[in-house]
Amino acid sequence: MTFDLWWLAYPVLGAAVGFFAGLLGVGGGGIMVPMLTTFFLAQGFPQSQVVHMALGTSMAAIVLTSVSSLRAHHARGAVRWDVVRAITPGILVGTFAATFIAARVSTVPLAIFFAVFMAYVSIQMLLNIKPKPARELPGALGMSAAGLGIGGVSALVAIGGGSLSVPFMTWCNVKMQNAIGTSAAIGLPIALAGTVGYLVNGWGAPDMPALTFGYVYLPALVLVSVVSTFFAPLGAKLAHRLPVATLKKVFAGMLVLLCAKMLHSIFA
Repeated sequence: MTFDLWWLAYPVLGAAVGFFAGLLGVGGGGIMVPMLTTFFLAQGFPQSQVVHMALGTSMAAIVLTSVSSLRAHHARGAVRWDVVRAITPGILVGTFAATFIAARVSTVPLAIFFAVFMAYVSIQMLLNIKPKPARELPGALGMSAAGLGIGGVSALVAIGGGSLSVPFMTWCNVKMQNAIGTSAAIGLPIALAGTVGYLVNGWGAPDMPALTFGYVYLPALVLVSVVSTFFAPLGAKLAHRLPVATLKKVFAGMLVLLCAKMLHSIFA
């Protein structure tokens, strides 16, 4: 693929990310990270940096998506702002700190961790696992600890945190509608802290391609983000017309294949 064709590949990826985000309510990191890693390797970027760049670029792209999602859920009164206020400090610290860990882990173990976590997410989707409500939300210390954990894992796999925060909140007797809306709001501080962390940790890294700021590759960020914002409403509209339960299973299978492709590209 020539350089010129990458200007088409990134918008196509953005369309897929936006469509599935709107249709299934999932973050785009599961799609973006393996695809961007594969794209970056094909473009000849340094193998030692491609997963870090994919994580950083995905985090930055999630900022716009999370703002749009947050506004939509807030308009429906689905955001528990008391939960957002309680968990955000831990989220910010955990996410930002984890980017320093990611920056010091080499490409192969980082890619393996991502693939294993996405396999967990896929199984959760395939089996439709939902924790039974068992307790109330913890106090300030417990919420901070939860935020640290959710933010830390989210930074290492470039997700908005929904795969962790929604089960956590439903386990704590938060209604599913509020858990999803609140998770969307939590996604913004995750994306912001993660983006800043990957910018800081990648600044001055050797052999980085042009138009890269820290670990954020600007052409991919702009083209994926702009297109995804147009396709997210289309996916949301079709969510009421298509067999979403079946599509979730297809999406889960696609995540596994994308991760396998990413690992193959790295080990090849």
